[in-house]
Amino acid sequence: MVQRIVWQAAAEDPRNEGIEFVGYYRYGVLPTELVVDLWSIQPDKSMADVSRVLLTIARELKDREFDRVILAWRGDARFAMDGPYFAKLGREYGIQNPVYTLRTMPENVYLLDGRPAFDTWTGGLLGVLGKQIEDLKDFHLRWYGASAFAVGR
Repeated sequence: MVQRIVWQAAAEDPRNEGIEFVGYYRYGVLPTELVVDLWSIQPDKSMADVSRVLLTIARELKDREFDRVILAWRGDARFAMDGPYFAKLGREYGIQNPVYTLRTMPENVYLLDGRPAFDTWTGGLLGVLGKQIEDLKDFHLRWYGASAFAVGR
């Protein structure tokens, strides 16, 4: 059932064509852990496109309760998010300023062992904004970017 929801979410916007996600329970049996697995990206797609599809998936699953959401690239788990944060992304999609959502996303991403993957920045607005945008780019590169570029991109 989760896979169908993921496919339908990605298919609803024609801009998402060329980005393939699959969704499944961790190890195929843990309904408290969702895996959102990015399988392919066409060369004309951007990090913003991948983010839009991820947020659309979150919107469609916002009423489901997960303890953790794993972000994977072709079956290789790379990062995790708390389930309640993923649901919040879904509830706020289309309401919250998308720039705010994207720039603050990395500080809510964890390594698989539970340690924060990125810092939470404080200080002046321009400095914080710059670091958050750098983290967003790094998040995408570490999630799928280096691998995607190595296989024909």
